[in-house]
Amino acid sequence: MKKVLVAMSGGVDSSVAALLLKKRGFEVVGLTMCLGVNGEGSERARCCGSSAIKDAKQVCARLEIPHYVFDFSQELEEKIIKRFVDEYLNGRTPNPCVDCNKFIKFGSLLEKVEAMGLDYLATGHYAKVEKINGRYFLKRPKDKVKDQTYFLYPVKRQVLKKILFPLANFTKEEVRQIARENKLPVAEKPQSQNICFIQEKDYRKFLSERIKRFREGPIVDLNGNVLGRHKGIFFYTVGQRQGLGISGKGPLYVIAIDPKENKIIVGGKNDLKAKGLKAKDLNLLVDELPKRVFAKIRYVHKGEWCQVSIKDNKLELIFDEPQEAITPGQSVVLYDKDFVLGGGIIEEVIKDADY
Repeated sequence: MKKVLVAMSGGVDSSVAALLLKKRGFEVVGLTMCLGVNGEGSERARCCGSSAIKDAKQVCARLEIPHYVFDFSQELEEKIIKRFVDEYLNGRTPNPCVDCNKFIKFGSLLEKVEAMGLDYLATGHYAKVEKINGRYFLKRPKDKVKDQTYFLYPVKRQVLKKILFPLANFTKEEVRQIARENKLPVAEKPQSQNICFIQEKDYRKFLSERIKRFREGPIVDLNGNVLGRHKGIFFYTVGQRQGLGISGKGPLYVIAIDPKENKIIVGGKNDLKAKGLKAKDLNLLVDELPKRVFAKIRYVHKGEWCQVSIKDNKLELIFDEPQEAITPGQSVVLYDKDFVLGGGIIEEVIKDADY
């Protein structure tokens, strides 16, 4: 009997993942990661909410499987939160969920799975790992609306054989129905959309608590004309329109952020468009990239076809059609039909193009 550790958040997806694996004959162990950060001057930990641990424990009791809680707060602080703050200070917009998968869920947690002598790590992600001709590939799941492969591209290819995604062939509604039929106590629990370490969905408040010294600076147009003052570059992101405190002949958007000059550059909506990008910190899940791929520059991006090349260990993408608000710090993820080819962190925007 193969042994599998299921990362359980207390939500319906990870709960059904554990249920499905038990029904398939696996020896299942549930684990909830405490990702809390001690509040300043307080011993209280924010975990991912005590209610999440309680819900996961109730589900494990219902499934008659053991449940453990591991403390990953140090890893969260050092590998995710510190990077999150540093990236904003450097004028970039990070994606902490990508980093969490890379460093914690499929990094530190997977190491613990191997140290415990277990065979697999499973999660409630909507994604698929498929073995083809002896090799393992990351693929998009049945539910394309819930597809979470964008966040999973940094998982190393060599560990895919250790990962199970039990929800690969189910839609979200089918997962909820399975939970209802099996009387899981979290069947109707709403899905959290928040970054786990940020309260009240306010990342600017979180950053302002972490960054004690705000450097104000100019907001300029594309010709260098000063239009106003910003409160600190970390309050802004590419594509932002609201909260600029300036006016023009038409709507103005953040086109770029210059951390060296401590300035925000604004322009019109058409100025947001760019023909390509360069990306670093690559992780490839195939032996060789095709010359043309389908790429997403953010999770909610519909994707676009592009030409791709690798130079000096960096991706260079040129899109068939100019893309809006390509944002340094975000991830670009490459696809070939349902196969995830890999991706990287956007480092540079290629603006010059004749539209």
